[in-house]
Amino acid sequence: MHATRSTLRKILPVIIRISLCTGTLLGCHAPILAESALMPKPLQQTDFVILSAPQSVEAFLEEHIKLPEKPFANDMAQRAFLRRTRQDIEELLATQGYFSPAVTFDRKVKHETEIPVIQVDPGPLTHVESVQIEFQGDIAAADKKQQKKMQQWRKAWPLKSGKPFRSADWENAKAALLSEITYEKYAAASMVRSEAVVHKDNATVALHIVIDSGPAFYFGELEITGLERYSPEMIENYRPFRTGDPYSKEQMHLFQIALQSIPHFGNVSVSISSDSSTHAAVPVYVSVTEAKAQRIAIGGGYSSNNGARVELNFSNHNFLHRAWNFNTLLRLEQKRQTALVGVNTLPDQNNIYYAASASMQRTDIRDLVTVRQRVDAARIYQTPNLQRQYSLSWQREEKRPDGAVNQTNEALAFDWRFRYNVIDNPVNIRRGTVSELRIGGGTELILSDQDFIRTYGRQQNWWPIGKNGVLYLRGEAGYTFAASRFGIPQEYLFRAGGIQSVRGYDFMSLGVREGNAIVGGRAMATGTIEYTHWFMQNWGAAAFVDAGSAADNIKDMHLFVGYGIGPRWRSPAGPLALDLARSHETGTFRVHFSMVVNF
Repeated sequence: MHATRSTLRKILPVIIRISLCTGTLLGCHAPILAESALMPKPLQQTDFVILSAPQSVEAFLEEHIKLPEKPFANDMAQRAFLRRTRQDIEELLATQGYFSPAVTFDRKVKHETEIPVIQVDPGPLTHVESVQIEFQGDIAAADKKQQKKMQQWRKAWPLKSGKPFRSADWENAKAALLSEITYEKYAAASMVRSEAVVHKDNATVALHIVIDSGPAFYFGELEITGLERYSPEMIENYRPFRTGDPYSKEQMHLFQIALQSIPHFGNVSVSISSDSSTHAAVPVYVSVTEAKAQRIAIGGGYSSNNGARVELNFSNHNFLHRAWNFNTLLRLEQKRQTALVGVNTLPDQNNIYYAASASMQRTDIRDLVTVRQRVDAARIYQTPNLQRQYSLSWQREEKRPDGAVNQTNEALAFDWRFRYNVIDNPVNIRRGTVSELRIGGGTELILSDQDFIRTYGRQQNWWPIGKNGVLYLRGEAGYTFAASRFGIPQEYLFRAGGIQSVRGYDFMSLGVREGNAIVGGRAMATGTIEYTHWFMQNWGAAAFVDAGSAADNIKDMHLFVGYGIGPRWRSPAGPLALDLARSHETGTFRVHFSMVVNF
């Protein structure tokens, strides 16, 4: 048996032009090996054929050449096999940069039978001698910024002079360069010349590429199909670009993600035509499949913070026939029970939407029972990287600490929230930053039992360490300015401990003691340093140190430290963590289960 023609077609490069100096082919190669590495040795052998090749091509030929396991029918069949195998070996070696191989045949006596021996000498490997990359079309007359990009593309070209030349590397480099050019403005760019001239006498190759950018493209109007219940304006408001903006693949991608993230559509496709005649105002084709407007969902789960959970949710994504999102939620957890009803409008052309909700919640955490009724209204500006929110909320809270006096607190609070994030992958982050700042408060003059101003800030950063490691740093701090903590609902005070706080300590176990209960204080600060190493594609392990505290005054804060290790598993929704953490304060161990990415 020999390498199939289909295998060869996958391996051999697309040859656009062959020019002969002493002899010219397109291909690739690896670094020139030492003399000893080229000494042939038996690579494969059966009772009918022996293949002998040096280490430099041993694994490659072993993968693609299969020797017969049955005797040949006759001498003619044996000769035909040897001829085909010689041709296959020469073509295969050309894809690896060996353009002058010598494939010879010999005989070896085995068990009184002559067995053919295929001896392979791959010859010298080919290296890149020179690289010439030219641009033509509108891009050649572009501004200085675009000229600088062209220089960057030339500099980033991987097959530089002196580098090995492999067919796969050659094709990948061309594809990557063309992809860079078509990413912005030049959607119809094409490669009009792609030439690799091989000089067999000195085993070098000269590369020459010419790319025609075509005209610069600009976004035109949307052409939408698939809408039945919803108006085209709904889709218009989600696009991150406007008519007349320069074309950008990134903007197209963000547009599609934005439409896919809302529950109104099941499938979304966003595309353009690369027809150069429409470059001045290229239409953007949006095809959608509408999802069911009403849904009922039942779910369950477990968190080491709040215990087991079961929930029932009803949603209507075409509330009042306005495409508003109406939701009701009943969630029952061991430590927290919540009932909520809310409605959100859709973003307008300025990325602004409005939300309103009413909720009731009961919690029983660290011997503190709270029962809360709350009404909220918010104005939210949101883009893929930025969120600004202004909200007004009224709440009434019954606070029942075990062994202390019960209280009822009311507050009408205005809250401002800012969040900015730049991350490489929202599910599995390797590099990114998330910043958050919140300021809110209330006054006795307007429906509040206490004057207070609550401030809070959080910073999270991820950095790649090597190929498989990620370093994560998190810091948060908050302070509530008020005469005392009494009369302020727990939401505007601080407790610490547990996941996304200080592991090794129970959820919200760090705070101010009232009787037997732990209640919120006016000051809080926590931080994390964590390193995760991925040993396999979906499995890794992390080591971490958490530290922090919560108290009624900064001077009363005592630093609590927790540290530990735990496995990580990349689920479709994000990495899951099972951490074993030790409290440095008490020496006790606790297990924490969580979704790692939580921002």
